[in-house]
Amino acid sequence: MGGCSSAPPAPEWQGNAAGSLHAFQTRYLAGDTKGAEDAFALARSELTATGRADLVARAELIRCAAQVASLVFERCDGFERLRADAGPDERAYADYLEGRVPHASSNEPLSQLVAYGVQMRTARITPQGIAAAIELSSSQGWRRALLAWLGVELKRAEAAGDSETAARLRRRIELASG
Repeated sequence: MGGCSSAPPAPEWQGNAAGSLHAFQTRYLAGDTKGAEDAFALARSELTATGRADLVARAELIRCAAQVASLVFERCDGFERLRADAGPDERAYADYLEGRVPHASSNEPLSQLVAYGVQMRTARITPQGIAAAIELSSSQGWRRALLAWLGVELKRAEAAGDSETAARLRRRIELASG
């Protein structure tokens, strides 16, 4: 039976890397820093075993995208160290995350939240975009992202002198922090 198969099975590292990158995203956005770091380290280990900088660069972009979605706007150093060996699509996506070039987001929740993060980074986000990012983070159960976006909305309410909305947001932040 095994000899009749038309395609060889995928190498084990591919499944391990993909699963670990998915676990990283889920744990990072949920606020599980230790679990996210462990999952990313495993994915990166699987990918570096191939000796392919382009694959490792793509993983670094996944990490940076999750950070942007959570309003962490640090430089994407892991990718930048590999930029010379990354493909044009990866370099363009890195530039997008930095807010330097446009990029079309998909309907996938993380892609949408990254787009809102880029808009925030470039000071082009609307109040409706902030509200949508909060709703998206909440509906996905992404605690880290939700707390970041609620913090933005809280600052807006405080700046506007809206003490009622600010109090409601503080209660929501306290609830989500638990």
